[in-house]
Amino acid sequence: MDHTFTRQGAGTGLPAAYLSAASLSFSDFLRSQAPDLLPGARAAELNNQSALAEVPHGTTIVAVTYSGGVLLAGDRRATSGNLIAQRDMEKVFVTDDYSAVGIAGTAGLAVEMVRLYTVELAYYEKIEGVPLSLDGKANKLASTVRENLGMAMNGLAVVPLFVGYDIDADQPHGRIVSYDVVGGRYEERAGFHAVGSGSLFAKSALKKLYDPQGDQAAAIRWAVEALYDAAEDDSATGGPDLSRRIFPSIITITGPEGAVRLTDEETGAVAEAVVADRSQRPRG
Repeated sequence: MDHTFTRQGAGTGLPAAYLSAASLSFSDFLRSQAPDLLPGARAAELNNQSALAEVPHGTTIVAVTYSGGVLLAGDRRATSGNLIAQRDMEKVFVTDDYSAVGIAGTAGLAVEMVRLYTVELAYYEKIEGVPLSLDGKANKLASTVRENLGMAMNGLAVVPLFVGYDIDADQPHGRIVSYDVVGGRYEERAGFHAVGSGSLFAKSALKKLYDPQGDQAAAIRWAVEALYDAAEDDSATGGPDLSRRIFPSIITITGPEGAVRLTDEETGAVAEAVVADRSQRPRG
């Protein structure tokens, strides 16, 4: 008996489109096969201001380059109007071996966007056999943000912050890329950047702390200091919570190790040192 399948996908239980590599974009595939799974598709019913005010929002994210790498850090608080919606939200995510994304804005939608973006990078690598370049990754994230423009215009904005280690450059180094709500991408060359409601205070702190020759340990300390300053002046940013053992989330990216998330113990040790140092300062 001849068991040869004469059509693509026959015998697998999957439609032919699921076995085709016609597109290098997973988002395009999802848009044609299951558009209801795209970020924002289930948020269309939030079309009034009272509903929008109750949607949890993530806040402050900081990024810092240092000698040999780059890091991304975020506080853990999510707010809903004037209320704390969550105290231990994760806002920074490893997206592949040499990149990470932090999110500020509409929390649920932002998390969905990052998950889709992470699949996009993996999908491209599986189809092509090689990962996207760092510029390609940054551009892909810009496209993902741009696709959310309709939701952003209705008040459901997401503003990501991208960091990556460029292993293909003549001199490999860490890079920071920021975005606006319409998908515009901007290379940040100062060596640090911040987004979210506490970003003004965080960047002000980093201006005084940043040293391009600093090592990884110094950069981690700067990031925690910056988030601490943001939390002191921005109610939507959460500072180190020693009683609940809730500390900032930090991801470092270097050439030898790639993207690594610090443990709570590692971050907690730095946060406790920062709090202890500040508690010993003379008060006027």
